[in-house]
Amino acid sequence: MLSVSLLTLGSPEQLTGGYLYHRRIADLAPAYDATVRFVSFEPGRFPLPARHAGAVMRQAADQDPQVVLVDSIAAGFLAPWLAVHRPAWPLAAILHQPPGGIDAGRLRRAGQARLDCATYRHASVLVLASEALAATLPHRLTRGRAVVVVPPGRDVAPDAADGGDLRVGRRAGLLCVGNWVERKGILDLLEAFAQLPPDAATLHLVGREDAEPAYGSRVRARLARGDLAGRVVVHGPVDTRTVAGLYRAADAFVLASMREPYGTVYGEAMASGLPVVGWRAGNLPHLARDEQEGLIVELGDADGLTTALHRLVYDEELRHRLGAAAGRRAASFATWEQSAQHLFSVLRAAARSPR
Repeated sequence: MLSVSLLTLGSPEQLTGGYLYHRRIADLAPAYDATVRFVSFEPGRFPLPARHAGAVMRQAADQDPQVVLVDSIAAGFLAPWLAVHRPAWPLAAILHQPPGGIDAGRLRRAGQARLDCATYRHASVLVLASEALAATLPHRLTRGRAVVVVPPGRDVAPDAADGGDLRVGRRAGLLCVGNWVERKGILDLLEAFAQLPPDAATLHLVGREDAEPAYGSRVRARLARGDLAGRVVVHGPVDTRTVAGLYRAADAFVLASMREPYGTVYGEAMASGLPVVGWRAGNLPHLARDEQEGLIVELGDADGLTTALHRLVYDEELRHRLGAAAGRRAASFATWEQSAQHLFSVLRAAARSPR
């Protein structure tokens, strides 16, 4: 049986893209004669978690792995340790974000990028969550090193909870799944949605409200204004069965994210037969095409975002046509079982690679 130790940051149970990816892969591991056990850096201000790299690697050693898989969110914290130690096992890295990450300021990203790449140079294989991430890697990092894309699965959960009536007496129910962080564009969405007639649609927001406390406060202040009263339902973080039910009950999916390395929720929504709306940014243009599986708006075009929402709310035939096309296109996306099978074959090869 293949034994994998996965190094990450904080609790593996967090309900965000990379953590959900790892959890699904770990749950599927036994079906592919593998085990995935987590070892976590304690969260802290950058770069303080790096102080605990030795303890983290000792915990990994206790698991007697055949390969250590380093999550991109923790890669930089391992770099100082790797500068003076030689790991006892082959290393692989799994990237859900470009070197340096996507949420921090420019100086922090530059410093973290150097540390991330220092760790990746010790890995025999780089596993990318999307094709879009390949363009973010320095050429010297990919030269002579295996780079493979293993995207997240399109399937949300094996069964779905009852999503209920998302329209709530209006023409359409719109769904947004994303934590309240600035790059997800929740405020942009609310401003665009507020321009619709009050009886047009009900907007449902799913995701953590405290991921960026200052930004979350701005979102709550916007929701409190009278033009959105009774028009937006805040669900907070929900489990996979619940979000699967919401996908099935919605009329369209919208997320105005400015930077999305993959955009798992877009693929999930499309697989549920929903047309998608979002900025022409990140990985969305690789998943959905404008006027074919959704309405893709130029980044920052607030009026265009409002127009896209208006069209989907008031043109039922357009919704159905784009939604059906989205479902057909998503059928070509990998399932979680296919992604797990691919990943474990890659990690088996990594386990056999020279240290």
